[in-house]
Amino acid sequence: MKHWLAKMAGGGTAPPRLPLKELFWSGLGAFCGIGLVAWLHQYWLTPHDLVLIIGSFGASAVLLYGVWNSPLAQPRNLVGGHVLSGLIGVAVYQGLGAIPWLAAALAVSLAIMAMQWTRTTHPPGGATALIAVIGSDQLHALGYGYALVPAGLGAVLMLLVAVVINNMAPSRRYPEYWW
Repeated sequence: MKHWLAKMAGGGTAPPRLPLKELFWSGLGAFCGIGLVAWLHQYWLTPHDLVLIIGSFGASAVLLYGVWNSPLAQPRNLVGGHVLSGLIGVAVYQGLGAIPWLAAALAVSLAIMAMQWTRTTHPPGGATALIAVIGSDQLHALGYGYALVPAGLGAVLMLLVAVVINNMAPSRRYPEYWW
């Protein structure tokens, strides 16, 4: 028990602060990536009662533009994690939506397991699965289409911005690998 509790004390040191130029590139990427998806959502899809932006994209932006070299931020993880988690979230909602707490817990846990199994782990994917369960009636009406639009298409648009912006920075290379 003592050893187990001692593990919770940590022991390492905080990582160093990033240089201002890296903060600039992270901020620019996040602004452009989220801005593009939000702009398309507002001006092209909202008039047709469609959705393109979901909350999990905020967390994807942190990975894509702030920790671009992480395995969790690579294209296969970004797109695969969102699409797979979207499919799982919709399936669980359709089967257990009448029991929201159970559907929420099962959708996230199955999404994590599926992403790990397929090597597409992208932490915001857990939120994508959860949103499929707790989302609005408008979002639920999308059915399995939710996995393609907004989850898949939004992820691809943010990926395109990440490829452009991250490679404009002299100190960055993105992606590390595609598949």
